Amino acid sequence: MTIRTTISEKYLAEQRLLHQNPGYGVAAFKFASMIREMIKAYKIKSITDYGAGKLSLKAGLDEIGVQDIDYFPYDPVFPEYGDAKPADLVCCIDVLEHIEPEFVERVMDDIASVTNKIGFFSIATAPAKKTLSDGRNAHLLQKPAAWWLPIISRNFEVLNLWRMGTNILMIVERVSRH
Repeated sequence: MTIRTTISEKYLAEQRLLHQNPGYGVAAFKFASMIREMIKAYKIKSITDYGAGKLSLKAGLDEIGVQDIDYFPYDPVFPEYGDAKPADLVCCIDVLEHIEPEFVERVMDDIASVTNKIGFFSIATAPAKKTLSDGRNAHLLQKPAAWWLPIISRNFEVLNLWRMGTNILMIVERVSRH
């Protein structure tokens, strides 16, 4: 397995603690119908679920009958998933706001490196209900779209951007670096 410097060991331990909560790492389930529409519209054959947590996106897709898709989970908390694999669609749902600030650009580069066609990001902009063991909010990055856009635009063209509650939702297309 490739060692990725996208998370510190200390924070990885914090994430392992949070994942002991059955309600943590399951936000992607509610996006399954939206992902199904992207699969159709963009002729998607494979999905990498980047920050897959407890595989709730896969459960949601299975529940609505999405078949014939290669599904690749990736989450540093679950090494049994293996490394992130290249896919037509990379979904990053309720993940980016949890990234340590010093690793944001590396994580975005990592996501870009496995995105063959498009990405779907859901990013919370408000505090989480959960806290880390040191008292910090579980959403380390509570930033507006204007903060995220330059970071995401380094590797992607934003095709759609909208708000859903306190989340920013984006459909992005991978672009090559100049």
